[in-house]
Amino acid sequence: MFGLGVPELIIILVLVLLIFGPRKLPELGSFVGKSLRDFRDALDRRDEGPPSDLPTDGDEARRAAASQEAKKPDA
Repeated sequence: MFGLGVPELIIILVLVLLIFGPRKLPELGSFVGKSLRDFRDALDRRDEGPPSDLPTDGDEARRAAASQEAKKPDA
């Protein structure tokens, strides 16, 4: 995918271990895992469509047209 093989991944993992230390690695792994899970959940919800309480593009267009009509002076 990015041209990363096993040796490159090992070097990256060693650098992460040196930078963050062994005590922070579980926290870092947990954070990355939760972030990926939330990202996947957001993608799944996007496929279902917008929630009914959020405005859609059509609502915005209707509101903009109504405000334009309200701003026009009566002649």
